[in-house]
Amino acid sequence: MRRTGILAICVIIILLCHLTFLSAQKVFQSDWQLPQALSSNREEHRLVLITLDMETPFWDKVSEGARIQAKQSDVSLEVWGSYGKNQEDFLKNIEIAIQSKMDGIIIQGLDTEEFKELTKVKAAFHGIPIITVANDVPMEESIRRTYVGSDQYEAGKMIARQILMDMGRVGNVVLMYDKNQEYYQKRRMEGIQDILKFYNNIHMIHATTDDTREQVITTTQAVMNQEPNIDAFIAINANVAGAMIGEISKRSQVEPYHIYSFDDGPETLTLLGQGKLDGVIEQSPEEMGRKSVQLMKEWLNGESVPLDKDGYLTDIRIRKAADVQ
Repeated sequence: MRRTGILAICVIIILLCHLTFLSAQKVFQSDWQLPQALSSNREEHRLVLITLDMETPFWDKVSEGARIQAKQSDVSLEVWGSYGKNQEDFLKNIEIAIQSKMDGIIIQGLDTEEFKELTKVKAAFHGIPIITVANDVPMEESIRRTYVGSDQYEAGKMIARQILMDMGRVGNVVLMYDKNQEYYQKRRMEGIQDILKFYNNIHMIHATTDDTREQVITTTQAVMNQEPNIDAFIAINANVAGAMIGEISKRSQVEPYHIYSFDDGPETLTLLGQGKLDGVIEQSPEEMGRKSVQLMKEWLNGESVPLDKDGYLTDIRIRKAADVQ
C-alpha cells in the first residue's frame, strides 16, 4: 500500500509539471503582449485663432505667423474667421471654440458686451485661457491672460508727429473713427490728441461714422461741406480709409491733403502704393501670430506663469508713400 501511495503521488507531480509546461508554452507562443509603456509625450495642445477679418492682408500675415509657430511648437492650430466684420459669426465661433473645449483661444479683441461675456464668464468657467492679438480689450473686462500686438497709444503719437512734420504746426485735421469706438481706436485717439493738443493752431475735427461704405461716404461729404479748409485726414479705423479717400477724390484732388491711416485695413497698402495715402503706421502682424502661439503654449506648459498682464508689444513704424513708389 505504501509503495502504491508513493507511486500515485509521483504520477500527480509529473502530471502537474506537464500541465504547467503546456500553459507556459501557450503564453509564450501566443500573440498576447504586455501593455506598452505610456508615451512620455503628452497629446498636443489644441489652439484656435479667431478673427473678424478673414482674407485681408494684415490678418493673413497674423495667421501665417501663428501657423509657422504652431508647427515649430508641435501644437494643433485652427484658424477661424468671419467675412466683412460679421460680429454674429465671430461671436458664434467663440461659442463653438468654448464648447469644443479648446486648450487655448487666441482672438482679435472686440470691445462689446457680448464678447466680454463670452471671455469673462463662459471661457473662464471652462478654464480656457484667452490671449488677445492685434486688438486688445481691457483685462479686467475680459480676463484675457495677455495681449500681443502694437502699442496703439504710441502708434497714435507716431502718426501725430508725422502730421506735424508734413503739414506743419497750423491746420485743420479730421479724425475719422467709429461711433462706437473700440478700445484700440480709443488708444490711437488718445495718442494723437496727446501730441496735437499742445499746438494751438491745429484744430482737430471729429467725424464719427459706422464702418459701412455708404455711411463713411456720407460722413466724409458732411465734414467736407462743414469744414472747407481741411488740411489733413486721419482714418483711425483703417477700414474706412478706402471709402473716405474715394469720396475725397470725387470732390477734389487728393494731393493737397495729408492723409494717414494704419495698415490693418483691407485697402490700406494698396492706397499707399497708389500714393492716395501719404503714410501708414506699419505693424508686425506675422510676429503677433508667432508670439501669441508661443506664449499660449508656454502658459499651458506652466513655463510662463503668469503672463505679463500689460501685454507683449510688437514693433511699429511709419511707412511713407514715397517708400513704396
